[in-house]
Amino acid sequence: MNKIRKGDHVVVLTGRDKGKRGTVLERVDADHVVVEGVNVAKKHVKPNPMKGTTGGVVDKTMPIHQSNVAIWNAAAGKADRVGIKTAADGKRVRVFKSTGEEIKA
Repeated sequence: MNKIRKGDHVVVLTGRDKGKRGTVLERVDADHVVVEGVNVAKKHVKPNPMKGTTGGVVDKTMPIHQSNVAIWNAAAGKADRVGIKTAADGKRVRVFKSTGEEIKA
């Protein structure tokens, strides 16, 4: 079970974007996630008249390793770790380590 999923609100722990918060847009692979507004790079794009795209320099959001982000606990107002517990109906659910409250997706 992935502890960080698409749609989660996260905060960056290390790197040049330390302290920035954003939403996970996608999981690239098992270890990397794309967070909106974090790790933005300049990409030089060639024009392609067949697709109707113009050339130039565009901003592209690059993946970041999931160990460098932590889920944002809005109730506590800080970053938190994720634990996994078994619910009463037998399903596994994600919970905040500090409060034990279930994470709403």
